[in-house]
Amino acid sequence: MFDLIAHAIPVFVLCLVLEAVSFAVLPNDDERGYELRDTRTSLTMGIGNVIINIGWKLAVLAVFTAVYLLAPVHLPASNPLTWIALFVADDFAYYWYHRTHHTIRVFWASHVVHHSSQHYNLSTALRQTWTPFTAVPFWVLLAFAGFAPWIILLQQSISLLYQFFIHTERIGKLWRPVEFVFNTPSHHRVHHGSNEKYLDTNYGGILIVWDRLFGTFQPEGERVVYGLTKNIETFNPVRVATHEYVAIWRDVRSARNWRAVWGHLFRGPGWQPAG
Repeated sequence: MFDLIAHAIPVFVLCLVLEAVSFAVLPNDDERGYELRDTRTSLTMGIGNVIINIGWKLAVLAVFTAVYLLAPVHLPASNPLTWIALFVADDFAYYWYHRTHHTIRVFWASHVVHHSSQHYNLSTALRQTWTPFTAVPFWVLLAFAGFAPWIILLQQSISLLYQFFIHTERIGKLWRPVEFVFNTPSHHRVHHGSNEKYLDTNYGGILIVWDRLFGTFQPEGERVVYGLTKNIETFNPVRVATHEYVAIWRDVRSARNWRAVWGHLFRGPGWQPAG
């Protein structure tokens, strides 16, 4: 199975090196740049994600294929309209995947990894989860809609490839029509901010129009403070990957009733029972 992301790794590394050099050549006091331990952790998380996905994507492909075989129609991959429809459908699925992974704690436990860095550079894009198992429900409907499994996985890779390049402080705001339609470095910096006004905003993948449509858009204004509202202060990849699961387990064990258990699992990351 062709994996676009795996083949793009040399490009990622080259761009990361060029960005790091740019901070040395053209420093900017308003940008955090790179920090060796932070970058090492991000790269380790990225490598772990690639290794885990070697097996996991085969399982995903099997699920998508089973659902696709049950689909009432099969959309031809040779038709350009199929790819246009897939682009829109994939980005819409990504928006809701991303939004729920910020607002439902058991999903956030997987996604929090990506937000755990207090820096924002191309290496941050590689800080990916080691538990990617919660994404399947958001794309399996595309297989039932008639999109072939291999083109769903390819479009997912294209979206992730695009999103790699918006993890940078080196690019300011772009041409206004571009900023209106597409997710840009400016929009995604806001998404990675722990500033109160920036929390739970700008969930888009390639397009920012979903955020504008569903009321989650926030333009970049005040300087972004990257990281979590309560930073974990560790560069240990295992702790980065698992810390929120550990916190959920502690809360569930100490819960007084089943309503509290439900809340700790399925309410927002900051939820606590009354009292």
